[in-house]
Amino acid sequence: MDNAKKKDLVREYKEQKTTPGIFAVRCGESVWVGPSKNLDKQQNSIWFQLRMNGHMNKAMQALWNEKGADAFTFEVLEEIAGDNPQMIALLLKERDAAWLEELSAGKAL
Repeated sequence: MDNAKKKDLVREYKEQKTTPGIFAVRCGESVWVGPSKNLDKQQNSIWFQLRMNGHMNKAMQALWNEKGADAFTFEVLEEIAGDNPQMIALLLKERDAAWLEELSAGKAL
């Protein structure tokens, strides 16, 4: 691959639109909620960490090890729109807290 092609691929990657928001991971009665700057890639990230036995949420990891991937679901709870990164960060924090309380959930991240 030549340098021009590499530069084009890097530029395309940086220009990709992301969808920030709040998500939930569920396994039976257990629910974990977290904010994400990129909901489209969040499940893949969490599942990878769990498969590698390296997720920082030890309760989630233990349940994954016990029940397996088929027992888990990923759900987008809320998408956050906007172009201002500071405002998005503030909204992610606020909405994460609201969903944690509403679902009586644990922190996913």
